Amino acid sequence: MSRKDLEKLLSDVKKALQAAQARERRAARKAAQKAAAEYGFSLNELADEAPAPKKAKKPRKAPAGPKSKPQFANPENPSQTWTGKGRQPNWFRAQVENGADPETMRV
Repeated sequence: MSRKDLEKLLSDVKKALQAAQARERRAARKAAQKAAAEYGFSLNELADEAPAPKKAKKPRKAPAGPKSKPQFANPENPSQTWTGKGRQPNWFRAQVENGADPETMRV
């Protein structure tokens, strides 16, 4: 099949799917109306009583505990500190690579 034929076929399939969905929707509505009528209600009455959708729950945050005290400080810039936990800061790694002993940077 040529590209043009395939595109026409795709368009026809999409239209057929939309028509099938509309038919199924009408059939479902009729079935729902019939079921509601068996209990003496209309579908509109039941739809008005439908509960509101629940709100999505927010994810919990981790409890905020005390922050760890700094264990190491940059000798070139004492305002740069590190607790010794997590990834090593670039300044710490650079000092160690240049031969500095980590204990000399301990606070």
